[in-house]
Amino acid sequence: PMLGHHWIASLSSNGSSELDGGAVKVSELAAQSGVALATIKYYLREGLLMPGEPTSATGARYGEQHVRRLALVRALAGAGLAIPRIRAVLELVDTDERSEFETFGRAIAQLPPYVEPEPDPEFPRARKVLEFLGQVFEPRYVAVAHLERALIGLEDAGLSLSDERLRAYGDHIRGIAEVEIELMPTSSTEDGIRYAVLGTAMYEPVLTALRRLAHQDLAARHFPQHRESTEQENR
Repeated sequence: PMLGHHWIASLSSNGSSELDGGAVKVSELAAQSGVALATIKYYLREGLLMPGEPTSATGARYGEQHVRRLALVRALAGAGLAIPRIRAVLELVDTDERSEFETFGRAIAQLPPYVEPEPDPEFPRARKVLEFLGQVFEPRYVAVAHLERALIGLEDAGLSLSDERLRAYGDHIRGIAEVEIELMPTSSTEDGIRYAVLGTAMYEPVLTALRRLAHQDLAARHFPQHRESTEQENR
């Protein structure tokens, strides 16, 4: 899952990605972005925020690109990424050596869960599922390892994944993915990565919650007497 354009546009903490009055000192950058000065200096030391334009031996001025980078770093940190993984995402933003397909795949790989150690590198279970659904099998894409690990977990628990269930899952999830890909911004690699990484991190819990609430709704309709007794208890 990924983010819509309106969310991306409001990633800076003050609801705007523009600085008042153009380039500013680091103290003003902190005031206008809402990021603590100590945090900005930490990001500068760690190389997560690019240096400003020098104005003296100890001073520099910062502009619009710094506001955008701060918003991205804060959002990635808020999504639970550690500093090394944030740095890896930023390196992808700052380079154009790879195709967008590979860049987005590498960016998504920085999100949990992390599969360590990896299962069978041939990913036989995942390959079988993707072939059944008629989807691309690219073993370098981290979600293939995620799927393989999940399928192994099903086996270990004595559970099966029938063709009927798999087809239902595949068709509905693909519908969600089609909407998300259609909404992906194409203005820049940075916006695309922001959309892909943050959207995956922030919307997957929404999908999980909605799935469980759909279970609840269907169960309430299937067992109306139980629903009525529960409602009476809650009054």
